[in-house]
Amino acid sequence: MSDRADEIMRLLEQAHPDAHCELNYRSDFELLVAVILSAQCMDRRVNLVTKELFASYNKPEDFASMPQEKLETLIHSCGFFRAKARSIISASTDIIERFGGKVPSTMEELLTLRGVGRKTANVVLSVAFGESTIAVDTHVFRTARRLGLSDKPTPEGVERDLTAEISEDMRSKAHHLLIFHGRYVCHSRNPECDKCSLTEYCEYYKGNLQEK
Repeated sequence: MSDRADEIMRLLEQAHPDAHCELNYRSDFELLVAVILSAQCMDRRVNLVTKELFASYNKPEDFASMPQEKLETLIHSCGFFRAKARSIISASTDIIERFGGKVPSTMEELLTLRGVGRKTANVVLSVAFGESTIAVDTHVFRTARRLGLSDKPTPEGVERDLTAEISEDMRSKAHHLLIFHGRYVCHSRNPECDKCSLTEYCEYYKGNLQEK
């Protein structure tokens, strides 16, 4: 744990006091499906799709028995719909066959679900089960590297660095804080540095200043 990371988290909390999971869900399983759909897709779009989807289909049994082509049609606007439909159907089947219809609550078990990767597992563990995990999506990856919290080139490496840098009681919150900062301030293109309270810690900002 580092004092620098603690101060960054403090400033992020001030900047984004309402940081939270923006996916809509009513059960652990709905969260799992929503997170799978959220890959390379905005949460707003996912929420529009799941509002209709979950009204009729919201249990593993509903998806395990669904033809893939039908699910593809229902989730088409989320992008990568074939791969996502495959993942949802496969994970649903595994949950029924190996976990009694309940979403497992450990990293080891979640990663055995076909179609579930480490990022999805971390989100489910943190949001559904209250575990101290940090899911590294594109926003977390970009923001953590710009703030100098990690210099690793892979999400797994960034996750390891953040876990080492951030205190255990802050990790779940840190996930949402970094997402909010990346989503609403530290954009991939044209980050709003003039609105950011963390420029003194930002390697990206300092690098741009040196180039001018």
